[in-house]
Amino acid sequence: MSYTTRTFNLPELTGLSDKQIQVHLGLYDGYVKNTNILQETLDSLEKENAPTYAIESTRRRLGFEFNGMRMHEFYFEQLENGATDEARGGALDEIVSAKFGDFDNFLANFKEVAMSRGIGWTILYMDRKNKDAADVPEAFVAWVSDHELGQLADTQILLALDMWEHAFMVDYTPAEKKDYVEAFFKNLNWQVVEERI
Repeated sequence: MSYTTRTFNLPELTGLSDKQIQVHLGLYDGYVKNTNILQETLDSLEKENAPTYAIESTRRRLGFEFNGMRMHEFYFEQLENGATDEARGGALDEIVSAKFGDFDNFLANFKEVAMSRGIGWTILYMDRKNKDAADVPEAFVAWVSDHELGQLADTQILLALDMWEHAFMVDYTPAEKKDYVEAFFKNLNWQVVEERI
């Protein structure tokens, strides 16, 4: 079974140009295409009884392409249909407030992590297997340098911010990364994040 490049209902975004979004969507399309190519290649190599190193290398590369595809789907879904008010008073607020004290502290922490040096992803995870006394799942804000390495296993991604330079370099320089983060949040559809719970 192959994967299809998704289309996203993206409005005009504040602080993120159409050119930036088109460049970023093109990169996403490449992840989808390479995921399909690698799956086909792996099937062929296994049928041909190819050398083990060829099969192993293809398997390793598949994780990079697949997670690149999926992480970009998380990212673009969050920008669909326009920005909404912050998710205060609902399940997301409850989860992040249990960890960070309140929603404002969570948001400040998330933005601080996003400003980490280097390239990667800033991700809010929810761990349903670890709950507090009030039965609220554990929340984590984490930096993941390479999307195929360092993901927190068996957790739910609630919010994903792409901090690779391809996500902002048409509109912002690396020194203006903070402006990109602010632009992202101005366009965020918090309802999408809330629904992931």
